[in-house]
Amino acid sequence: MRVTVIGCAGSFPGPDSPASCYLLEAEGFHLVIDMGNGALGVLQRYAELFGVDAVCLSHLHADHCVDLGAYWVARQFAPDGARPPIPVYGPRGTAVRVKPELGPGGHPDDGHPGPPRFDFHDLAPGPFEIGPFRLTAEHMNHPVETFGFRVEHAGWRLAYSADTGETDALIRLAQDVDLLLCEASFLDGQHAPSGLHLTARQAAQHAARAGAGQLVLTHLVPWNDPEQSRDQASQAYRGPVSLAASGLVLGPANAAPGIAPPAGR
Repeated sequence: MRVTVIGCAGSFPGPDSPASCYLLEAEGFHLVIDMGNGALGVLQRYAELFGVDAVCLSHLHADHCVDLGAYWVARQFAPDGARPPIPVYGPRGTAVRVKPELGPGGHPDDGHPGPPRFDFHDLAPGPFEIGPFRLTAEHMNHPVETFGFRVEHAGWRLAYSADTGETDALIRLAQDVDLLLCEASFLDGQHAPSGLHLTARQAAQHAARAGAGQLVLTHLVPWNDPEQSRDQASQAYRGPVSLAASGLVLGPANAAPGIAPPAGR
C-alpha cells in the first residue's frame, strides 16, 4: 500500500496544502479518502484526473468533502463524454451534500442524458472492502456523523482518525497499526472544546494507548506552528512522530516518510 498525502490542512486550506485528502494505491487501484477544499487540483499531480477508482468520505464538513462536487462536474462534462460512475462511500446524506448546483437539466436525474457520476453507498460501523483494501469504520467523536478508518492491505495497517475529540473508538481502530494518521488541530493552551478535535498531545496519547508503530500528525490548522505540534506530541508518545505535508508518501516501503515528486504528465 502506498499512501500519498494530498492535503493535510485543518478546517481550511493553507498556503502549502489543501484541506484533507489522501490517495491510497495498491494493485493498480486508486482510492481517495476525503476530498476537501483545493484537493482536486493537487490530486492531479499524483493521479490521472479520471484514474480514481473509488472515493471514501469520513464526514460532510466542507474541508473533507467539498471538492467532490468539483469532481462531479469534471466527470460529467469531460470533453470525450461523461465518465462512468465510480463508487463513493460516505455518511448518510452524502449525495445531497456534494451534488453541485448546476441549474435545471444540469444533472442526469434532472433529464440530462447519461448515467450518474457516482454510485453512493452509506457507511456504517464495521468491516467492508473497497478494491484490494480491507477497511473497518468506527464512529468518531465529532458534531456530525464522522467515521475513522482502519485500512489493511498485504499485512500493512493504517488508521486514520478523520476529525474527532477524545474517544476509545480511535484506540480500537489504531490497535497495533503500523501507522496512525491522526488529526492534531489544537496546541496545548488553546481552547479545545470536547467532542470536536484533538490536541497534538492527545493524538500522541491515543497513539501510545493503541500501540501504534508510528504517528503522523495531520489536520494541521494553518495558523498553528507545526513544530510545536510535533514537540508536544513527542512528549506523550515514544515512537516516531512526523508531520503530514502535501506530497508526503507513507507505506511499508518507507522506513521514514518522504515527499513524492509529482507524477509526470
